[in-house]
Amino acid sequence: MKDLFYKLLQEIGEDPEREGLKDTPKRAEESYKFLTRGYHQDIDEVLNNAFFEAEDSHMIIVKDIELYSLCEHHMLPFIGKCHIGYIPREKVIGVSKLARVVDMFARRLQIQERLTNQIANVLMEKVGAQGVGVVIEAQHLCMMMRGVEKQNSKMITSAMHGSFRSQMATRTEFLQLISTTS
Repeated sequence: MKDLFYKLLQEIGEDPEREGLKDTPKRAEESYKFLTRGYHQDIDEVLNNAFFEAEDSHMIIVKDIELYSLCEHHMLPFIGKCHIGYIPREKVIGVSKLARVVDMFARRLQIQERLTNQIANVLMEKVGAQGVGVVIEAQHLCMMMRGVEKQNSKMITSAMHGSFRSQMATRTEFLQLISTTS
């Protein structure tokens, strides 16, 4: 990867040997390995059996989980926040694991629509929840820095499964709770 970044610097008209760029290919390689580390993570290792007996079946929400990903079309960042809600059956998941699931899927080349679905699908499957709702709000640098150059645009995607899809009251409660300010 380092050689590819060296060649990229040459292709854009830079001198990869100048002082400020000498170490850039190595730094860029390390950066991209970090930004795409989700490809090398396993969901079961991420979750690490952090399941605990549920005492009830009330809705659990974690909102404003920061996320950073790379758009698969331009390899530019998109940055935003993820809101997750679920209703447990028998088990709840450790709260930090929700953020780790978001990170695992976000640290890949992505489109926001797929990212939203991947998070919802894996939580529905692994937690065995009655329902899961995931909403992601993000700003895409591919829209801000190039192309249409719209600085204030925000994309919002949602995935609703189980009771969040079949029961309007559950979906409405989730959406109202994530829209309240902290």
